[in-house]
Amino acid sequence: MTDKRAVILLSGGLDSATVVAMAQADGYSCYTMSFDYGQRHRAELDAAARVARDMGVVEHKVIGLNLDGIGGSALTDSSIDVPEALGEGIPVTYVPARNTVFLSLALGWAEVLQARDIFIGVNAVDYSGYPDCRPEFVEAFERMANLATKAGVEGQGFRIQAPLQNMSKAQIVQAGIARGVDYSLTVSCYQADDQGRACRKCDSCRLRADGFMAVGVEDPTRYF
Repeated sequence: MTDKRAVILLSGGLDSATVVAMAQADGYSCYTMSFDYGQRHRAELDAAARVARDMGVVEHKVIGLNLDGIGGSALTDSSIDVPEALGEGIPVTYVPARNTVFLSLALGWAEVLQARDIFIGVNAVDYSGYPDCRPEFVEAFERMANLATKAGVEGQGFRIQAPLQNMSKAQIVQAGIARGVDYSLTVSCYQADDQGRACRKCDSCRLRADGFMAVGVEDPTRYF
């Protein structure tokens, strides 16, 4: 096993599974982290566990949070409907400060593991308007990570890697297929049922379907 370690945020969706494959192809020993944060469904956590197991990561960790305690998002508050089409501005599926919280915990684990790289599957092309998916956010968090940690102060800096940042969904699908990702294990839907079946209607379902269609490959998503 290589000493080149990386912590990877793994949601169980298409993008994060592709990121794991890309990191492994680059020679990293991968440690994946998921979050039970009060989201609408647990199907994505089951998917993350399947992906981690199938891809042979070194360790897969699930951290419990209570983001539903503050609400403010259709993904954490069942009284807010998941929209079927995007409106103007930041959508109601944005979870307040989610990527900031997730990256902070990944940073802590990376420091413990003496890993210098943290991977996140954010994307600025098909990013649905989320402010914490922008390149400016990733760059700012990296600066903060190197100011706020013992490792950073001692000169063993961290890198926040977002390899999908400027890729279209079709390019992401192509990259994953080229690296052997089994997308049938993944769940991308914002409101999947307990069996991991997708709604076909939400923005995440639409973007995923469009990506597979663009490359002429059948999407293995199961729908209810």
